[in-house]
Amino acid sequence: MVLFNLGGPDTPDAVQPFLFNLFNDKAIIDVPQPMRWLLARMISRRRAPIARKIYSELGGGSPLLPNTKAQAAALEQAVISARSGDDCRVFVAMRYWHPIASETAREVAAFDPDRVVLLPLYPQYSTTTSQSSLDDWAKAARKAGITAPAQAVCCYPAEQGFVAAVALEVRAALDATPGARLLFSAHGLPKKIIDRGDPYQWQVEASARAVVDALKVPNLDWTVCYQSRVGPLEWIGPSTEDEIARAGSDGVPLVVAPIAFVSEHSETLVELDVEYRELAVSAGVPKFSRVPTVSTRPEFIAGLAALVDQALGRDDVPGRGDSRSAEKNIGPDGGARVCPAEWGQCPCAEQAAA
Repeated sequence: MVLFNLGGPDTPDAVQPFLFNLFNDKAIIDVPQPMRWLLARMISRRRAPIARKIYSELGGGSPLLPNTKAQAAALEQAVISARSGDDCRVFVAMRYWHPIASETAREVAAFDPDRVVLLPLYPQYSTTTSQSSLDDWAKAARKAGITAPAQAVCCYPAEQGFVAAVALEVRAALDATPGARLLFSAHGLPKKIIDRGDPYQWQVEASARAVVDALKVPNLDWTVCYQSRVGPLEWIGPSTEDEIARAGSDGVPLVVAPIAFVSEHSETLVELDVEYRELAVSAGVPKFSRVPTVSTRPEFIAGLAALVDQALGRDDVPGRGDSRSAEKNIGPDGGARVCPAEWGQCPCAEQAAA
């Protein structure tokens, strides 16, 4: 099993090269080379001082890798317990910092597995996250000589274990904050990416609805919003900042739940906990409470293990017909299409057609 995540700089010196890798990804800046390389160099130099200040709040580096390794260890134990007798390993591959896909692919090749399950730690699929990681892995796996068949879990926005884990954390926060408005906050994207058929926003909102349904709280005041906007492009909304300001105007307390992040990192520990908390105070929000990410909650890990089991039990899922011809993609229920047809970049589309 290979878990995919964004990655993050582990030292202050790693901040600028991490940012360069991020902005040099075609899925992030879709312009031809060498223009993309030049833009990535310029943007990473400009943003590095700001980003170093953010990571200084976290001791100089991102906690994302150790948090992801903890999830990998928990998942490995869960899968081994469920599949006694199988020799199972969980590896971690980060997209923009170490361990990058090429490093992890060499480790997987040395392990010489019979089957590989590719599992992005992004419950909601986007071309900018899951697809970028899986495309990067395909190149690395070919170069490393991995020949074992691979199944890629494309998305799981309403997977039972994920939803249950979020709902348990949210319920505790709501119980401690009577009369609160619930904000599901997710990382935003430029609107033009969604307009091309990327299903991310639809899936984020599907996750939020699933959690609300699981909570069964009568007349719950809730909404979905998006954080982390950068650059001049129009982004999907409403923004988390605007929703915090609205709560201040309405005089209602807030419970903020990160719905697209499954482990703690700069967007939760700094942007939500520090910057948005300060914004809430200045906006007059009576109380601001942030829900922890699902991390290694047993319900979430059990959900990931169930996705792995579904992947290992399916040999008939058609491939996407692109550079990942050796891979097969499954949806959260083992193959059925998740998104409405208008979201054409959902990788489960071809499976439904088949």
